[in-house]
Amino acid sequence: MKPDTEQLLLKLKALADPVRLRLVALCLRGECSVSELTDVLAQSQPRVSQHLKTLCDTGLLQRFRDGHFVYYRAPVRGKDGSILRRLLALFPEDEPDFARDFERLRALRGADEVPDSSDEDRPLHHALVELTVSTPLGDLIDIGCGQGRLLKLLASRAQRAVGVDIDADARRFARAQVLLAGLPNCTLRKGDMYSLSFADDEFDTVILDDVLSTAEEPFDALLEARRLMRPGGRLLLLSSIQENNSKELQAHFAAWCRAANLRLTNPKPIPVDNPRWLLAVATLAEETSAVA
Repeated sequence: MKPDTEQLLLKLKALADPVRLRLVALCLRGECSVSELTDVLAQSQPRVSQHLKTLCDTGLLQRFRDGHFVYYRAPVRGKDGSILRRLLALFPEDEPDFARDFERLRALRGADEVPDSSDEDRPLHHALVELTVSTPLGDLIDIGCGQGRLLKLLASRAQRAVGVDIDADARRFARAQVLLAGLPNCTLRKGDMYSLSFADDEFDTVILDDVLSTAEEPFDALLEARRLMRPGGRLLLLSSIQENNSKELQAHFAAWCRAANLRLTNPKPIPVDNPRWLLAVATLAEETSAVA
């Protein structure tokens, strides 16, 4: 048989086990740790780990480490992701075991869904939606994502959404929130904004999420964000305004972007009256010049 046929048979054999099928259905909703999957399925950790290894070996799940924890998720892109979606589409959407498992996972995480925005943040979220609604987000990374509010706001229009933060508690909260919001294309990762474990040109949309004004080396953080941008991509610079430092921040944004060979739009204070945020978009300067 052809290698592709043999791989498909291995996937079918893996999914023929009810426990493995339930594991895949859970990890299709969002990334899950071994301990979470063990508790939800009420099975021993060695048994669950054996099932997870089989699923990873056949490409039905992906494994990654986040700090001290190991997480599993279903592939959202590529050939394996396409095959998995087609196979699971054969099963009833209202399968009771799937529904019960998901409710147990929600209860286990113990996270109540928080409002999308407070009254103070609503103008910022409105501006971000306006800025991104007409332009495909493609692959999105939010550097300094915190508790994931911008991920929840934007991820539904992205092919893939990655939130990066140094704070483990913030990542755990964000992971619970994107699961509750039904955003299986989101992943949360530990990361240092000066040295991120992603390839060059990997993302179409990069957000520096309120990190530049407090960074020890803001220009280095900007250069690392620029490295991740694909040709034709966009870098969103977002910073909170404190003690009327809006003009100072605008000057810094302009100087940093010039030095990084980025073309910067005029930073936009949000809201206009008594602004709390500064938002700007940067693109690769050589691309802008080529178009002109």
